[in-house]
Amino acid sequence: MKALRNYLNRVKPNFEPGGKLHAFRSVFDGFETFLFTPNTTSTSGVNIHDSLDSKRVMIIVVMALMPCLFFGMYNTGYQNWLGAGAQSFPFWEIMLYGFLAILPRIAVTYIVGLGIEFIVAQWRREEIQEGFLVTGILIPLICPIETPLWMLAVATAFSVIFVKEVFGGTGYNVFNVALVTRAFLFFAYPAQMSGDNVFVSTRPILGLGYNVNYADGISGATPLGQIATSGAGEQPLNIIGDPISTWDAFLGLIPGSFGETSTLCILIGAIILLWTGIASWRIILSVVAGGLLMGWVANTFQTPTYPASFLSPLDQLLYGGFAFAAVFMATDPVTAART
Repeated sequence: MKALRNYLNRVKPNFEPGGKLHAFRSVFDGFETFLFTPNTTSTSGVNIHDSLDSKRVMIIVVMALMPCLFFGMYNTGYQNWLGAGAQSFPFWEIMLYGFLAILPRIAVTYIVGLGIEFIVAQWRREEIQEGFLVTGILIPLICPIETPLWMLAVATAFSVIFVKEVFGGTGYNVFNVALVTRAFLFFAYPAQMSGDNVFVSTRPILGLGYNVNYADGISGATPLGQIATSGAGEQPLNIIGDPISTWDAFLGLIPGSFGETSTLCILIGAIILLWTGIASWRIILSVVAGGLLMGWVANTFQTPTYPASFLSPLDQLLYGGFAFAAVFMATDPVTAART
């Protein structure tokens, strides 16, 4: 690292005002501050500093998302193996399959989002902010694995430009960028964001995995999707038609958006955020309590016109993206509740 620091010190004058690469100063600053703690100091006013700057906050949030990301890799491969009727489930092959499935989506999101932020920073002659470190992971995690790459690119570009940069960049957006990306995809391309065929990867990747044929009587619909279409009181089924247990739902071995299925992994992420002081326990507790309360109200006044009312409050917590939203969306440091 010392050699890298010395190299950056040698080339840094080229990016200072008057240097031959001054036009790319924002890009250089972005890479330098990503690798090393900035050595700039305040020159006026009263300032209190600690080691937890915005970049470290973002890195901690990314670390908290890792359990969801890794389990999403496993579940993507697991659903493919299960749908194909495989007799064995080799862990590392399944993990590699999931890694290969999600990697292009993460790459597209970061390339588009960071590309726009680099361009805007250059245009405004500002430092590149760190906010997209988290957003670039969140977007693939809250989308179905079969979301086309071009849709991810369009939705990411729309959200970064019109939800973030138009308002002034990191810290000034009034809406959560990842959530707006998901909403844009849902309303602009509803057929590709819902139904039976988007939540399960159905084809081999680089020789790994299987072709999954929906004509064989299997369904890749999520539990909530099944309940919404099959009627009140119906038991959600997995991809091969077996009943989904509460334990399966808690672990996350069900169809769903890539990183939202495992309540267990979401809880691990919540512990990391709470232990480091990044997230407010009041916000998480309030969201969960409100969800359980409304789940209890709906279950108390069951009606066939609202099939989800037949779910228990616990099922409301385990199915869908509620738990993920309570931990990673509601606690967004920019758009979270303040009072």
